[in-house]
Amino acid sequence: MDARGRNNVVVTGVADGPTVLLAHGFGCDQNLWRLVVPALAERFRVVLFDHVGAGGSDLSAWSERRYSTLDGYAADVLDICSELDLRDVVLVGHSVSAMIAVLAANRDPSRIAKLVLLTPSPCYIDDGDYRGGFSRADIDELLESLDSNYLGWSAVMAPVIMGNPDRPELGSELTESFCRTDPAIARVFAQTTFLSDNRADLTGVTVPTLVLQCSQDAIAPPEVGRFVHERIRGSELVTLDATGHCPQLSAPEATAAAITAFAGTP
Repeated sequence: MDARGRNNVVVTGVADGPTVLLAHGFGCDQNLWRLVVPALAERFRVVLFDHVGAGGSDLSAWSERRYSTLDGYAADVLDICSELDLRDVVLVGHSVSAMIAVLAANRDPSRIAKLVLLTPSPCYIDDGDYRGGFSRADIDELLESLDSNYLGWSAVMAPVIMGNPDRPELGSELTESFCRTDPAIARVFAQTTFLSDNRADLTGVTVPTLVLQCSQDAIAPPEVGRFVHERIRGSELVTLDATGHCPQLSAPEATAAAITAFAGTP
């Protein structure tokens, strides 16, 4: 199957406008971009897709061997760019897809003109002076809990990740998104996400980059955003007046405005 079908690619917006490619995070699919797409579509050609194993992707294309590292997902992003002949792309990666975006841009900067890293984390585990937000024991416990009871884990973790307890409907939506994912696929993607260390890849980024973080985020604390900004030469760091790990849902107007301002500049 071609990349368009495999990754359930959807194209909207201005047909001849600059291209913005939106890559979703763990446990999500392209639907979680829906609140920012209308604003982006006014100025850009917006390309959405589902990672293999998520949403409307072709589940038969998933294999543990390919997707046990982030490189498999980065290869898919470049396959989409190649098949649709996308160039000068502004690649927006949310959460783990921020590092997938970094890998894709480092592999083929001729396709990727700019990066927007939304609530990124290159490494979730604390290491010396580096604060990723979790100990290795925390991650091991998280993965064991996911493995033993994925639906229960989703019900507990999704509201924590969303981080807006005064808006429980947001946590419920993320829970439902998690629960639509095949548990076996989710387990592999979770391990790939939380055990990856892409800190060394940040210094290889050569394209203009915007780091977008939230003022409060239990998954990617502000220290992590600053680390990413400091390691990517010439990058911009913007802290949204938003809480939680999914500002495209909790603060879509601010998120869309920040992406538009960066993507629309020469």
